[in-house]
Amino acid sequence: MYTLYIANKNYSSWSLRPWILMQEAGIPFEERMLPFGDEAVWAPFRALAPAGKVPMLVDGGRVVWDSLAMVEYLAERHPGVWPRDEDARAFARCAAAEMHAGFGVLRSLCSMSIGIRVRLRETPPALLRDVGRISALWTEGLARFGGPYLAGDTFTAVDAFFAPVVFRVQTYGLPLGEAAAAYAARMLDRPSMRRWYADGLAETWRDESHDAECRAVGEWTADLRAV
Repeated sequence: MYTLYIANKNYSSWSLRPWILMQEAGIPFEERMLPFGDEAVWAPFRALAPAGKVPMLVDGGRVVWDSLAMVEYLAERHPGVWPRDEDARAFARCAAAEMHAGFGVLRSLCSMSIGIRVRLRETPPALLRDVGRISALWTEGLARFGGPYLAGDTFTAVDAFFAPVVFRVQTYGLPLGEAAAAYAARMLDRPSMRRWYADGLAETWRDESHDAECRAVGEWTADLRAV
């Protein structure tokens, strides 16, 4: 069985991607949580992990790091990771790669913290461009391949790659077009997304530097996390 190393679910957007993909694809795995800042668990992990970061997938004696590499590794071994249709698969790979490498303004200004709600003090043009591009990309995929997912009627890796953005939309109230907003609502209602969300809310550990980033960009209107 695979072992997937992840960090705190409230904060770790990168960990969400392989976790939700494997959940949705029905790929069994053992989950191992490494809380941010806990050197007692991170020190031995770094000796194992080439990049010293999560997520990391272990398959027997083989270590796979980086979320995009994990997706391709799993796609070679399990059906349904990418769409079967060639056009849909090409779109899905391009969109996932764009998410993997881009949208830096969204990442820096809207850090993932699923348990809070933030009213942004301002929405810089660069942030609006990132959000607008994501909205257009989602709308294109839904229109071309019929939905309800980004590349057709099945949840695939491209949906996993944008799952952290869906949580950011909820946290920061980011503006989306009608079709993209409906997609975000469907994603939030997925059992796997609800499970990740519930687990994140239940966490009591706090990354103060991460929380400070969220406070710097706006007013917290709610903190739904466990005390």
